[in-house]
Amino acid sequence: MAKKRLQTKAERPQLTEAEIPVVGAREPCPCGSGRRYKACHGRAAAHAVTELVQRPFEGLPSECDWIALRELVPAATAELKLREDLPEDVPSVTLVTVLPMAWPALRRDDGSVLLGLQNDTASGDISRDLADTLQRALTAPPGTPVQGRRAPADGPRLQDLLDPEGPFEPVVHSGFEFWVPDAENATPEVAASLERANAAAIPTVKLEGVDAAYWCETPEKNHLRWVMPHPEERLLDALARLHAAGQSSLGEGTRLVGSFRAHGLTVPVWDLPSEVSAADIEKPAAEFAERLATALAADAPLTADERRARGGLTNRQVTLS
Repeated sequence: MAKKRLQTKAERPQLTEAEIPVVGAREPCPCGSGRRYKACHGRAAAHAVTELVQRPFEGLPSECDWIALRELVPAATAELKLREDLPEDVPSVTLVTVLPMAWPALRRDDGSVLLGLQNDTASGDISRDLADTLQRALTAPPGTPVQGRRAPADGPRLQDLLDPEGPFEPVVHSGFEFWVPDAENATPEVAASLERANAAAIPTVKLEGVDAAYWCETPEKNHLRWVMPHPEERLLDALARLHAAGQSSLGEGTRLVGSFRAHGLTVPVWDLPSEVSAADIEKPAAEFAERLATALAADAPLTADERRARGGLTNRQVTLS
C-alpha cells in the first residue's frame, strides 16, 4: 500500500505584538490564531482601554494648568512644542480647550493644527488618546477635522511627543474667536455659532501671581479654583491647619468651601463676593500661598480642632475624574 502523505499546515507569518492591528471584537484575530479578536489579542487591548491612568498629565510641563484647561476653563489656547521638528507643511500646533462640533482636532487650511482637550476619550488614558489624535492631525489633509477613535494600546503618549523643556503658557480668552482665522469677517452661520458658544462661556481669568489659579464669575458669586501639585493627604492637612487657625480665606467675605479631585490632583475652591474681581484677589492669593507653604512644612500631629477642620474639608470633597 502507498504511504499516506503527511498533511501539514502552511506556515503562517509570525506577527509581533506591535504589528497586530486593532479590529472588531468578533472578527478573526489578525495574528492568525483562528480565534476571535476579543478572545485572543483583544484581551490585552481591552484591558489597556479600560485601565484608568490616575494622573494622565503627570510629567508634562505645567501639569496643573493642563488639568485646569481640561476641567475648569471654557476658552483657552496654548502653543505646543514637539520633541521632533514639525512637518514642513505644519506651521504650528496649538492646544485648545474645545473645538466646534467637539472635534478632537482640526487641520486648518494653512496647515496648522488645533488639538482639542475637552473631549470624551475612548480609553482610560487621556494622554495616549490625545497623542494618537495629534499624530493623525499632523498628516490630515488641510481644512479637515480629525475624528475620534480608540488609540492603539501600545501607542505613544503626549509625554513621548511633547518637548519636556518646552513652555506651556495658557492664554485664556473671553470667547471662541480662535476657532476661525478671521472672526470679524466670518460667514453669518459661523458668526451665529460663535455667538452661541460665547454666550455659554463662564468669564474666567488666570491669576498672574500664583500658578494654576483661575478666577471665574457666576451669576450669584465668584469663585477661585486653584489646581495644586501637592500630595492630597499632605495638602488636606495643611488646609486644615490654616482653616482651624482662621487663615484659610482670601480676605473679607471669602471662604474656602471645599475641594475636588481631578486627574490625580486636588483643587481647592473659594467662594468670593460678586464684587471681587480677579485683580482684587491677586495679592490675597499670593499671601495665602506663603501661608500654605509654611503649613505644608509642618509635621506635628493635627490638633483636635485641625482634625475637625480636615473632616469638614474631606466631607465636601468630590471627584471629577
